[in-house]
Amino acid sequence: MGISGFEPSFLVGLDAVRQAHGSRLAGLIGRRLTRFALVRFAEDGDWFADCPVVLDFDGVQAEVCHWKLDELSIGWDTIDTTASIAGWDWFELTPQWSRNDERLESFLGQELGEVALLEWRPSDRDLAAGTVAVVRLRQRLPADRQRPRREPHRGRRPTRTTSDTGWTGEYYRSAGSG
Repeated sequence: MGISGFEPSFLVGLDAVRQAHGSRLAGLIGRRLTRFALVRFAEDGDWFADCPVVLDFDGVQAEVCHWKLDELSIGWDTIDTTASIAGWDWFELTPQWSRNDERLESFLGQELGEVALLEWRPSDRDLAAGTVAVVRLRQRLPADRQRPRREPHRGRRPTRTTSDTGWTGEYYRSAGSG
């Protein structure tokens, strides 16, 4: 891909991702999102979704990349987003790092309150079954807006949930988030 420092290790399935990265993802809770970078094409500004999204939480850099439908790579502190992306001379578009994205900008400076690892488990078999996503990088609400906990919580252990939407997963939450 020509991305400096990017050496993906793609995993398949929620259990594999949790085993390899669950504790490090949980360790991000309480940290602020201080920077992010994603790859866009210089010519049209479109996001190149096959490349990693780099999220920096107070100096800990998480690098998330999906491949195909069910492969996920999470890297830590390896990608240099200041280096140009090389090896694309043959292609009609030029990929480059961007630090602009309206979906992520509102989270800058916010403390991470929750990380969710979700796996697509539809009631009927479909092509995307087994896809794992790292989603819901939800902001921690100020203390006066947090919901009270309904059950005791001991640290940052995952809670397993299922929904009728087809997604099942594990949520890592801060002790104060609902």
